[in-house]
Amino acid sequence: MRTQDALNILGLHPNVTAEDIKKAYRAACFEYHPDRNAAGLEMMQAINAAYESLKDYASSSFQFQEDEINLNYGMEFNAAIKAAMGYGLEIEICGAWIWVSGDTKPAKDTLKNARYKWARKKVKWYFRPEKYRSRNRRSWDMGKIRETYGSRKVNEAGRQSSSGALAVR
Repeated sequence: MRTQDALNILGLHPNVTAEDIKKAYRAACFEYHPDRNAAGLEMMQAINAAYESLKDYASSSFQFQEDEINLNYGMEFNAAIKAAMGYGLEIEICGAWIWVSGDTKPAKDTLKNARYKWARKKVKWYFRPEKYRSRNRRSWDMGKIRETYGSRKVNEAGRQSSSGALAVR
């Protein structure tokens, strides 16, 4: 997971201390716990991956773009997962992105309202951080995305299966 994505999921600004990261992690765990939230299991996976990538974070060594900071991304991510659930769709989380496929026609308007965008070449819907800026101009297939960022598939029961290790970048 990119450092900026991890910071966004935990709602942190790049100039934080290790103690700030722990506090944000604990607060996110409390807010998105599966007992309190329908998409809680998916959120806990994302929060844990974000915390793992920030454990040894040193803000002085991190180069960030001011326009990529999104302190509300955790809430947006949670809402996007909830919006895709309940339609029998294939939901896959790769890093800080959510990919949705299957018979998406019945859910098209819901996905659009949740700010998902259509990836024509991949024939999937995706949700990403609003201010995300791509660093490369190559077209990646889903295999390369899964290999780089890891992949967690979400089934309708709220359980996940991993098809790749979460990569820390």
